[in-house]
Amino acid sequence: MIYIGVTGWGDHDSLYPGQVSSRDKLKVYASHFPIVEVDSAFYAIQPQRNAEKWVHETPPSFQFIVKAYQGMTGHMRGEIPFENKQAMFRAFKESLDPYIETNKLAMTLFQFPPWFTCTRENVEYLRWCKHEMGDLPCALEFRHQSWFAPQYRSKTLKFMTEENWIHSICDEPQSGEGSIPTILQSTTPGKVLVRFHGRNVHGWQKRTGVDWREVRYLYRYNQQELEEWADSIQKLAKDTKDIYLLFNNNSGGDAADNAKEMIKLLHLEYKGLAPRQLDLL
Repeated sequence: MIYIGVTGWGDHDSLYPGQVSSRDKLKVYASHFPIVEVDSAFYAIQPQRNAEKWVHETPPSFQFIVKAYQGMTGHMRGEIPFENKQAMFRAFKESLDPYIETNKLAMTLFQFPPWFTCTRENVEYLRWCKHEMGDLPCALEFRHQSWFAPQYRSKTLKFMTEENWIHSICDEPQSGEGSIPTILQSTTPGKVLVRFHGRNVHGWQKRTGVDWREVRYLYRYNQQELEEWADSIQKLAKDTKDIYLLFNNNSGGDAADNAKEMIKLLHLEYKGLAPRQLDLL
């Protein structure tokens, strides 16, 4: 099965014509797509009441990809706001309970920063993370080229397979060490994740100014690019049961439109979406 969605549900104006309040956006979103990434979990471990609300607002077949908290992936500068790392992981796992209890957790996503390089110490940390997460499905995304350098590429993929990490394949600008190549290979037979970050090379390099994050993901995939990816997705589907595609190119509001275009290209028709609630529009 191929599932397509976007990162977050709040900032996709094309999905919400008219006056849709923020509290109703997930309900409307779930009438368009079968999955979503919970990116708010990266900035703060969400209280269970939030997840309880979100699973209640979505249909039974809807799934969530929950991004790991920034303290778990080394993005946070300074001390973590927990007694220790074990307590931090425990709090994060507890926040996932509502998704698990309703069978709506597709996976968690560990996206590591550009300074997380391919070293023995970091490999051991990845092993530790996977041990702490237990049997929960976890996807792994790198942001430093060293993991896929010629001398390490096969070893990295082998390690991910042995440790049962779901491969988060990226489409992103190829711009120095802080970007990774697109490796079209699944590391688990059950699931693979593909995240579309856009191809804005200038924006990817820019890390100054208050709006650098907005510039980074300012990109709209054209028809040819989407068609090429549709072919790649179909090839991946031969060896992987479930493929999850997330469009993250939303600085200009393009993610939802590109996601819908991909659904058409792959001739997908989802059953069990939320009904279009006209009273909310």
